[in-house]
Amino acid sequence: MIKMHCTVSGKVQGVAYRAYAQDSAVLLELVGHVKNLSDGTVEVVAEGRSEVLKEFVEYLHEGSLLAQVESVAVEWGTAGRTFSEFSVLH
Repeated sequence: MIKMHCTVSGKVQGVAYRAYAQDSAVLLELVGHVKNLSDGTVEVVAEGRSEVLKEFVEYLHEGSLLAQVESVAVEWGTAGRTFSEFSVLH
């Protein structure tokens, strides 16, 4: 298990992006969280197998129907097993 931390930029707030990310993560059986940041970006933290996380990054690039994703910055690390599910933080 590894951990990824992503910062997603573009038109990603107010367009159901967090719900899309959560639905995608649950579908892929990942754990972690997604939340809006004050600078207009979205933070995504997820833990799982590397090949599944790489697939999740593709989902993040696509985004919800109304989203316009400009970039997804990804940092990889060691999973801390701190999550039991994938949640939306407010």
